[in-house]
Amino acid sequence: MSTRPIRSNWDDAILVCAKCSKKLDGGFGPKGKTGLAKALRKAFGLKKGRKSRAGIVEVKCLGVCPRGAVTVVNGNDPHGWLLVEKGTPVEEVGEALGLGEDSRPETR
Repeated sequence: MSTRPIRSNWDDAILVCAKCSKKLDGGFGPKGKTGLAKALRKAFGLKKGRKSRAGIVEVKCLGVCPRGAVTVVNGNDPHGWLLVEKGTPVEEVGEALGLGEDSRPETR
């Protein structure tokens, strides 16, 4: 068995709890019907995959399980977890995660 590294263009790795998101059944975006991970990707022009400038990854469960909120972690600041309440503006969440500094859409 061997291992080999694969490079990515990510400046940030954002972990979003999928279990929390599922419990809220959306809660974000213009109509409040979009999950947090998808709403963040759309608001900041991020694509899926390793060629994106930031990775927004839904993980199984982060173990906090807040009521009416989603647990989010920025890999660059693993000591400061966020509990994002349903209906919080996505732009505000992105700025708290450090995505707001370079909010131009990506091009391939």
